[in-house]
Amino acid sequence: MKIVECVPNFSEGRDRQKIEAIVREIESTPGVKLLDVDPGEATNRTVVTFIGSLEGVKEAAFKAIKKAAEVIDMKQHKGAHPRLGATDVCPFVPVSEVSMEDCIRLANELAKQVAEELKIPVYLYEEAAKKPERRNLANIRQGEYEGLAEKLKDPQWAPDYGQPVFNPSAGATVIGAREILIAYNINLNTRDRKIAQEIASYLRESGRVKKDKNGQIVYDNQGQPVRIPGKFKAVKAVGWYIDEYQIAQISINLTNYKITPPHIVFDEACRIAQKMSVRVTGSELVGLIPKEALLMAGSYYLEKQGKSPGLPEKELIRLAVRSLGLNDIVPFDPAKKIIEYQFPSISVLTEMKLTDFVDELSMDAPTPGGGSAAALCGSLSAALSSMVANLTVGKKDYEAQTEIMKSTAIRSQKLKAELLAAVDQDSQAFNQVMEAFRLPRGTPEQTKDRDEAIEKANKEATLVPLSVLENSVELATLASQVVASGYKNSVSDAGVAGLTARACGLGAYYNVRINLPGLKDEVFKKKTLNQAEKLRQKLEKEVDKIEKLLDRCLSLEK
Repeated sequence: MKIVECVPNFSEGRDRQKIEAIVREIESTPGVKLLDVDPGEATNRTVVTFIGSLEGVKEAAFKAIKKAAEVIDMKQHKGAHPRLGATDVCPFVPVSEVSMEDCIRLANELAKQVAEELKIPVYLYEEAAKKPERRNLANIRQGEYEGLAEKLKDPQWAPDYGQPVFNPSAGATVIGAREILIAYNINLNTRDRKIAQEIASYLRESGRVKKDKNGQIVYDNQGQPVRIPGKFKAVKAVGWYIDEYQIAQISINLTNYKITPPHIVFDEACRIAQKMSVRVTGSELVGLIPKEALLMAGSYYLEKQGKSPGLPEKELIRLAVRSLGLNDIVPFDPAKKIIEYQFPSISVLTEMKLTDFVDELSMDAPTPGGGSAAALCGSLSAALSSMVANLTVGKKDYEAQTEIMKSTAIRSQKLKAELLAAVDQDSQAFNQVMEAFRLPRGTPEQTKDRDEAIEKANKEATLVPLSVLENSVELATLASQVVASGYKNSVSDAGVAGLTARACGLGAYYNVRINLPGLKDEVFKKKTLNQAEKLRQKLEKEVDKIEKLLDRCLSLEK
């Protein structure tokens, strides 16, 4: 599922009614889930965090900005935090299957809408900035709301969207795109805050002040303290003492986990702590974390053990949680702490017991049917290829095959997940066709709408098995790899991976063929049939190779 996060900051932290009015606009938007509302009395500012689909999040952000402009009067605003407007800043953050380019596009679209419909000047910052000097939010905020009227008169500070006209009530808004921030604390078996501060200074990008052998700060020729760079980029860290837990912690903000992920910082903190004669006992996640960050950690620790990282998602997460000690202070619940899990997938068929699924398949209803069964065969093929690859890693005399078996296991796990999803998708696509046929056709307009809906649904019902057929070719390739290079005592399992890949592909092929006659788009039909025929030929060629390899392997065993 495509998920984007939005973290707007509103210039109101004291009036609960106003805050609730803004938050209601977000909560009432379909496809959006509110995660957090954090008002500050002294700052007179509220930070709201929500996630959802691209269009849902954009709509919710606009509604919230509009409501903030209605209920907040910047002429009356006082607070400790720098600000430009009623909605001070509104960043979009990629979370799952969303690129930074997607977020930049959202930022531009929202900025245009806010400027045109609400008459609020908008500046773009961070990754969405149109000028280098506007990447830094602090530069845009200079002069704050009180200096905005004069700032807008300067051509250098004309807004990116909207006219350079001062809006006394709403001020200006800064919209942008940035990477997700992970708030992460590492726990020490000491109460000494200075030790935590010392370790933090080695970890953070800004580093520490250089001192001489007498402990005095070293200055350069300009009289500025000389700094020693820290170990990790995109890392901010401080040390503090938490009275509630009675321990010292290294408090860390990871501003780009793709540059520096939590597990790398954790291991380095362990190494430095040991040199200082203290121990890291675990760590704590503040707020939510992208699933990818934990999958990276699980894979990393498996690699360190010399094992294959091609394991199911839940096992990688379990290992990451245990290795990072995320249960050290409070229990870590992946369902509550992983961002993607806030939108659980709707899996009707794959959540069933195996016996219940087979019973359902045997009933007189059209779904689930052959398409779902074909996709299930594909998931079994992927699982078997992953199993043989994982069994091979670490085996004596198979060292040369280690890397290819690891990559085979990892890819097999991804295909397994895609094909399990297709079990439900195939049935859902067929149900959409049935719903389209049930649409009314009492008027010419209704008949036209019905025909268009049927055509659209039939195309989708064709594309789902076409995608499964395409995946089946790769399944056969992976099965071929484990037959050729995998653990020989499991070669029969690899052979079954090849056979189930064939069953998956041919089943999907037949489902593509049966849907084509009902389509009116001749160009689509011809293109799809040609693609399906080519994929079937590739599949059969790969399966033939598997059978020959298998016969050779088994004959050698005799």
